[in-house]
Amino acid sequence: MAMISRLPGPLHQRWDWQLQGACRRSDARLFFHPSGERGRAHDAREEAAKRICGDCPVRAECLAHALSVREPYGVWGGMGEDERRAVMGPARRGACRTA
Repeated sequence: MAMISRLPGPLHQRWDWQLQGACRRSDARLFFHPSGERGRAHDAREEAAKRICGDCPVRAECLAHALSVREPYGVWGGMGEDERRAVMGPARRGACRTA
């Protein structure tokens, strides 16, 4: 789950980059896998999404956002879930514990 505390403030200027995303002209289902999708179907869908990201004018902003909020799902900025997890490292285990 994305960490709400890591999200930037509500200023619309911080989110304007999303209006320029190449993904806005594509089916959002391409960027997020359906439940149970595995193997070739998963890889083909993810590669198609990454091709769209490859020509995106806001790819860097998108990836920076996904990494900063530890976005757990989907293709963001040309990186899939596993790729982002590898870059981010493990989440702190104690962050959500209650006393």
